[in-house]
Amino acid sequence: MNSNQLVQLKKAGEIIPKSELESFITAYVNESIGDDEMTPFLKAVHANGMTDEETIILTDIMLNSGDRIHFSGMDPYVADKHSTGGVGDKVSMVLGPIMAAAGLAIPMLTGRSLGHTGGTTDKFETIPGYQTSLTLEQFKANVETVGICIMGQTETICPADRKIYALRDVTGTIDSIPLISGSIMSKKIAEGIQGLVLDIKTGNGAFMKTVDEALSLGRMLQMVGEAFGVKTDVVYSSMNQPLGRTAGLWCEMAESIDALQGDGEKDLMKVVFELGSKLLVQAGITRSETSAISIQENLVQSGKAYEKFEEMVVAQGGDLSNASQLHQPRFEKTVYAESSGYIEFMDTLNIGWAGVALGCGRRQKDDRLDPTAGIEFKAKIGDKVAKGDPLFWCFNSNENQLNSAINSLQDSARIGPEKTTHKLFFNN
Repeated sequence: MNSNQLVQLKKAGEIIPKSELESFITAYVNESIGDDEMTPFLKAVHANGMTDEETIILTDIMLNSGDRIHFSGMDPYVADKHSTGGVGDKVSMVLGPIMAAAGLAIPMLTGRSLGHTGGTTDKFETIPGYQTSLTLEQFKANVETVGICIMGQTETICPADRKIYALRDVTGTIDSIPLISGSIMSKKIAEGIQGLVLDIKTGNGAFMKTVDEALSLGRMLQMVGEAFGVKTDVVYSSMNQPLGRTAGLWCEMAESIDALQGDGEKDLMKVVFELGSKLLVQAGITRSETSAISIQENLVQSGKAYEKFEEMVVAQGGDLSNASQLHQPRFEKTVYAESSGYIEFMDTLNIGWAGVALGCGRRQKDDRLDPTAGIEFKAKIGDKVAKGDPLFWCFNSNENQLNSAINSLQDSARIGPEKTTHKLFFNN
């Protein structure tokens, strides 16, 4: 069955046989067929969806297209976290070390920038020497000895997803629930985890724009996880404004370090602790999510969480000895409030694309990133501002890109007369 026939099946709402889907994806991974044949298929799935059974089959094909990790005989509970992507979403960089300091084993494979959202792998690569490409043996050894390893997706784990993921980014097929589910869950199951917590973002800056869309994705992901024997919890959080005080590359890493040292933004730490509580309860460390929050707060305040972060960085070749001088931007500009009042709305999607324009993300697969690039948010929803107050501080090392980003940010924060409350969680 050729790609045109598969596309026609999808358009007709028919179920694609497992053998045909497997042969098609294998041919793409082996380069027997190219992007020009895979793209119509991805667009057909994006437009017409997949059944639960097809999504499980897709996940299984991606999972078995490469290697899998096994942590047999380990005492610690093996778990991971995944976010569906957001602007300023640095939760993995804070949560992972906290969970490892709590005694969990955290094997975390992370992605690169996708659309308007940042990539955790890209952010870690701003640390001098930090290796995001380890062998599976090194990855497993670090998890077993340090308790945590965060790196990019390997060549050998889910190569089918690796190749399709990059194509989705440039073909307008990112926000497909079956494709998202297969991509996320194949990589996570391949890590050999027992448990998983998912942060499903919803709002104007998320791929899932509405709560109903987010709930549909959460249901699908949970269904796939349980089909493969992985305990899966879901948290639904808002992307109606950026998370934390920065969005970018090194600036987000620096903010994460601050958070691990006890100076985290309130909204960031609330999401971190909410997700961490699910994992601590899964692991049997506590039965109460309230006590789970206290456990995490103590690990941060005692310095143990940051010590674990440093241990992980050193184990992966990273050097933070000169952190305060790293990635100094050459250019900077500020967007100011044009009236007085309260921030009542933030166009998070537009802010994300402004970050891409600065050099924080890719429009093409081979675009180079600027580690100095980022945006600092001087005011967020509910904050009172006066005319002339700073709203966005932007910085990078390419002046033309900076000017482009500034222009697109001019109308990204709406100011009104009434104080508005930002709802951080939905249906939790």
